[in-house]
Amino acid sequence: MNESHARLREPSEWVVRWTHRIPRGGTVLDVACGGGRHARMLAAQGYAIFAVDRDRDALTSLAGVPGVTTLCADLEQDPWPYPGRSFAGIIVTNYLHRPLLPHLLDAVAAPGVLIYETLAVGNERYGRPSNPDFLLQPGELLEWVRGRLTVVAYEQLVVSEPRPAVVQRICAARNAS
Repeated sequence: MNESHARLREPSEWVVRWTHRIPRGGTVLDVACGGGRHARMLAAQGYAIFAVDRDRDALTSLAGVPGVTTLCADLEQDPWPYPGRSFAGIIVTNYLHRPLLPHLLDAVAAPGVLIYETLAVGNERYGRPSNPDFLLQPGELLEWVRGRLTVVAYEQLVVSEPRPAVVQRICAARNAS
């Protein structure tokens, strides 16, 4: 997680738009949660939240928030910390570590939803990151979920807030069998 991610306070408009798709009473995993803007919002709506990040200092801001359980873990170096667990909702914003994706897709419950938003190729025009290892390729989120989840909504566009950036975002669901 980068420093500016930890300072974000307002929930992502994309996440806000699609949280109604998370089944009531379910648990939610907030991946690379930073300062916990989404964890706080969802806990206030009555969800049980598991918030994970490698930045222990950022996680301290969630101490004592009812309904939020934090875990300090480096998702890029440590083993997947939630083996065998499933979540009614998984939220990922401003974070990309491709090897983590199979774990995330496996952890979406039926019914459940993945809400993902991060930077994409073209962002290099606006600043960091500019390394293609940290930028989604066109349509990459669609390819990730193809055959696994049902796409509810997808966008790739230039946004101006909280700063100009090229983002790709998806809301994808696993329906109850």
